Amino acid sequence: MAASASPSSAALALLIALLLLAGWASAANQTQGFRPRDELRRYRRVQALLRRLNKPALRTIQSPDGDLIDCVAAHLQPAFDHPRLRGHRPLDPPVRPKGHHRRRPNDTAGAGAQLWAASGESCPEGSVPIRRTTEADVLRASSVRRFGRAPAARVRRDSVAGGHEHAVGYVAGDEYYGAKASINVWAPKVSTASEFSLSQIWVIAGSFGNDLNTIEAGWQVSPQLYGDNSPRFFTYWTTDAYQTTGCYNLLCSGFIQTNSRIAMGAAISPTSAYNAGQFDISLLVWKDPNHGNWWLEFGSGELVGYWPSLLFSHLASHASMVQFGGEVVNTRASGSHTATQMGSGHFAGEGFGRASYFRNLEVVDWDNSLVPLAAGFHVTADHPNCYDIQGGVNAVWGNYFYYGGPGRNVRCT
Repeated sequence: MAASASPSSAALALLIALLLLAGWASAANQTQGFRPRDELRRYRRVQALLRRLNKPALRTIQSPDGDLIDCVAAHLQPAFDHPRLRGHRPLDPPVRPKGHHRRRPNDTAGAGAQLWAASGESCPEGSVPIRRTTEADVLRASSVRRFGRAPAARVRRDSVAGGHEHAVGYVAGDEYYGAKASINVWAPKVSTASEFSLSQIWVIAGSFGNDLNTIEAGWQVSPQLYGDNSPRFFTYWTTDAYQTTGCYNLLCSGFIQTNSRIAMGAAISPTSAYNAGQFDISLLVWKDPNHGNWWLEFGSGELVGYWPSLLFSHLASHASMVQFGGEVVNTRASGSHTATQMGSGHFAGEGFGRASYFRNLEVVDWDNSLVPLAAGFHVTADHPNCYDIQGGVNAVWGNYFYYGGPGRNVRCT
């Protein structure tokens, strides 16, 4: 006969479970009354999400900043939960665009290493490094359903929407098959957990209505998403203007990672300092002319992976706009403009070593060739008294611009 737990031990186990649930509910919902049934339902949703995102690890590496990086077998990564990608296997590397020269690892501007790899540990071949999602990560989100997704109005239009403010350069009106830039990395201050500051490349197609398609890559400081103020390498995609499709990094099925050395969502180190060392990361996004997928390269020739073309409607063909620059969220939490910084937190006019920059801006044309930006390149800032931008061209940096600012100041209230 099978042994059974004694009544006293069963009661003790039940009491412990109830206490744990009550503690979780208190942390999750301090401002509202404790409703056991609702909290239990939410707790189960959180645990189900964590089980879906955190795949079995072949190895786990602890980063100096506390992140856990799980080495997950490539065929088990979240991308393959997508119904149209089940049974799919990562593709071999594509042909890079003509005119692309891989950056040497010892370039003085720096390749922007990832903090988790500082110990020298790495994931085995055949696996991909994935930043583990924690319960605390999910609880910081506005809802379990929206975890890992950006708010709407993420791309600059003719006016500011949703509290998002930009200082960007862009080209439009042609067919684009990719974009490349080197992006100066800083650690801007973010005033509240619900705000962020980022610097990125947008590859865009469709209208600015519900059918907007974007592919995005860069660095961001987002306390709500990551729980700290470190700049982190990130990606994003959407095919319906940030409504129900797409996500950051690998927080939904879609992006297929092929690299065992780069972790999306992991902290970048070192970062730039005012009047001191400057560091940047080089990013290239381009459409493979053979299979139609959009590939991502990071730093010194590291292929990170790709967005399958089947994820998109308009971007299944090509992009109609490419945008480079900075974005912040201004919630006006204190009743005035946020003090969240963009870039270095200094205005463009301060120049190298003080203001943040994008340099060597290029796009990929119909012939899979990297080409300089045409005369139609424009720079614009939503609120130049808060964050501004100044562009230029020279023989070393090609097309470039300085951008950013401190946010709230005597001219920005």
